[in-house]
Amino acid sequence: MGNLDDIQAWLDERLPLLLEEHDVPGAGWAVAQGDQVADGAAGLLSKATGVEATADSVFQIGSVTKLWTSTLVMQLADEGKIDLDRPVRTYLTEFRIADDEAAAQITVRQLLNHTAGFEGDIFTDTGVGDDCLEKYVATLCEVPQLFPPGEQFSYNNAGYCVLGRLVEVLRGQPYDVCLREHLIAPLGLTHTATGPYEAIMFRAAVGHIEMEPGAGYVPAPMWAMARSNAPAGSMLAMRPRDLVAFARMHLEDGRAADGTRVLASGTAAWMHDRQVDLPELGLMGTSWGLGFERFDTPAGTIIGHDGNTIGQAAFLRMVPEAGVAVALLTNGGDAISLYRDVVGHVLGELTGVGLPALPVPPAEPRRIDAERYVGTYSAQVFDLTVSQDDDQRIWIQQTPKGAFEEMGGRAERSELVHYRDDMLIPVQADRGMHMPHAFVGDDGTGHALYLHLGRAVRRAGA
Repeated sequence: MGNLDDIQAWLDERLPLLLEEHDVPGAGWAVAQGDQVADGAAGLLSKATGVEATADSVFQIGSVTKLWTSTLVMQLADEGKIDLDRPVRTYLTEFRIADDEAAAQITVRQLLNHTAGFEGDIFTDTGVGDDCLEKYVATLCEVPQLFPPGEQFSYNNAGYCVLGRLVEVLRGQPYDVCLREHLIAPLGLTHTATGPYEAIMFRAAVGHIEMEPGAGYVPAPMWAMARSNAPAGSMLAMRPRDLVAFARMHLEDGRAADGTRVLASGTAAWMHDRQVDLPELGLMGTSWGLGFERFDTPAGTIIGHDGNTIGQAAFLRMVPEAGVAVALLTNGGDAISLYRDVVGHVLGELTGVGLPALPVPPAEPRRIDAERYVGTYSAQVFDLTVSQDDDQRIWIQQTPKGAFEEMGGRAERSELVHYRDDMLIPVQADRGMHMPHAFVGDDGTGHALYLHLGRAVRRAGA
């Protein structure tokens, strides 16, 4: 097994080369092993300004924020203020979706483990005031229920905004204040920003995107998504060392580095345990806990979360049995390939638990009749249309709409091939990976009811 000195030397030498290889403008990293931490950075925070990344530079962590939101919720459970298996409406009477019967049944646990069942990619901007989350939850009253609560996993950003509002109501304070008072301050974090007004006080990374395929990465036209989605991951930014301080608290049974108890004994392990299984989707985990993504491998369990905002990508991985955590924060390019190289090396050297292999299309995929899969699957932010041509080739067209279209999304068409039973896989990699497409359920006519890509997208009209 290696040590942190070896990791520091390897990353100091290799990271600049890997950034160039994967066209990533800049990245910061931190690794915790027991009570020791190493960190560093390379590249640029913005191609427009040429400002260099340092270990203290802050990057957006995107949906890794969900671990912070779930931790705030579990603190309330520790205090006896909530029961995870009671309906959310017990504590948040304002909660409404289109299916009122489902809304009355959905529990706090189902929001935490993404089994609530209502459409989750809702990015309505309700302003920048402290009431934005309250206003956002009020807009969910027409959001459809996709399947009965608890039936299956479907990643749900909106559900975490509901959890953020739940925290606000029970604490009597805005979500950002709850973050500061109940996590940031007890953990002793010094380079963590809950929004742009704080981030500007640090060396802050800017996301980079490609305006057209192959055109190269340029600074994104905006820094962050709407504040109303903060509990799901639209705002929180920090340096990698602060993120691994949060991870270390989880590895140390809920205690901060100075001994401050942030979670009751046993709660962190409870959050890490398996709650629900997922289809085999590649970069996403094999199962999910209370907020935590899980990778169940023969060598051991890896837990953590990923995050993506406008041109920024974050990765947090922990191996609880080894007491190791690694954070990688990036601002554009092929971040997934960089993650595989960096985090894969670190975990292999320090824990012996390697990252699971990513799915790849078969070398000679067999031709199939795709009639069960053909059709349009619709969500608020895109339509996905699966078709099969006369040569039996299968195609998927993604058409952005709503918030995705407003953020510059463009229609994309790609080829799918057979992967395994009720699963297809893209021929071409997207940002370093081939995401399997799982087809689930039956609409009553022999066609799949859902296209599952981490979130269940329901067949249009079904």
